Amino acid sequence: MNIRKAQLTDIETLFDIRTRVIENYQSREEIAQLGITPETVAEMLQTDCRAWVAEIESKPIAFSIANATEKTILGIFVLPSLERRGAGRALMQEAEEWLFSQDITEIWLLTGNNPKLRAYGFYLYLGWTPVGVVTNGEMEGEMKFVKTRK
Repeated sequence: MNIRKAQLTDIETLFDIRTRVIENYQSREEIAQLGITPETVAEMLQTDCRAWVAEIESKPIAFSIANATEKTILGIFVLPSLERRGAGRALMQEAEEWLFSQDITEIWLLTGNNPKLRAYGFYLYLGWTPVGVVTNGEMEGEMKFVKTRK
């Protein structure tokens, strides 16, 4: 498996992977309603965000994206047929290391507030701490996790 920094030419691939997941599925239309479009992702990647792509035999299978200004991991998405091969863990490590290298001491992310969700357990396994449920805004009801630089 190869992990590399995403380029602007990867944006369509990121959307393809994002819209093929099963857990936390959202269509392109639903994602666009949140203000996430190829154009906004391009702008993000040229400013305060970075994304990484996991590949097997040069084929993209997963990606992560982080925002240094917001001090957050925006998401990790893996093609369902290629889950449980270490891509999520490797991408999380890249995102965490990059955020902490930006002189950030505490980072955060949001996920569904259901301990039965695989993502919820995945973040716990990787040392993230749940700190509470978002109580307002478009992410209301999501669980906030934090991790502090060691």
